[in-house]
Amino acid sequence: MLKVENLSSGYGNLEIIWNASFHVDDGEVVAILGSNGAGKTTLVRTITGMVRPKSGSVIFNGEDLAGKSSRTILDHGIVQVPEGRQLFTEMSVYENLEMGAYNKETKARLGESLEFVYRWFPKLKERKNQAAGTLSGGEQQMVAVGRALIGLPKLLILDEPSLGLAPNIVDDILSVAHSMAKEQGISVLLVEQDITKALRMADRGYVVENGKITLSGTSRELEENEHVKKAYLGI
Repeated sequence: MLKVENLSSGYGNLEIIWNASFHVDDGEVVAILGSNGAGKTTLVRTITGMVRPKSGSVIFNGEDLAGKSSRTILDHGIVQVPEGRQLFTEMSVYENLEMGAYNKETKARLGESLEFVYRWFPKLKERKNQAAGTLSGGEQQMVAVGRALIGLPKLLILDEPSLGLAPNIVDDILSVAHSMAKEQGISVLLVEQDITKALRMADRGYVVENGKITLSGTSRELEENEHVKKAYLGI
């Protein structure tokens, strides 16, 4: 599915990501873990074409997408739910979801995709005519995830989905993501600083520190790692 090899990137002369390598297989939930400022979001933005790589490759289903435009990467099926949701707050829930249909295929399947989203998030159907800005934070995150699903992702990237949300809402969002991976075959790359919640849902994880991937393993291996326990889990 996704294979990132020796990827380096940054802004201008400032290098943020150093030789990052990891992979995501079909139907997997893989977590990119680390504290705020570790470089996680820059790594994701490089994968999705918002930051140009300095070196390395981003191979998706056999094709190297490193340096390609965000639109090209989106057309290949890599869809991101951005940090902070970034909804059009004055537009209705339905209109925000509709924005996820960005090309001929997704527009043709909009009705089918909407029903798919409403099955996962029935509250959105109830509130489809309501302005997105009037929803709770958790409901807005549902809209952001739903909008991404309208784009028919093969790989869904969730960037800091826990940000500003109550713990029970975060659990609900991550549970849906896990179910989609296992039941629908949509691979999920979960970028998260709440390591406890992320490891509860992920199959595997990678720890990013100062722009470098320093640890990797199954969720259980990372939970039992002494460095992870001391630095992130407070054990």
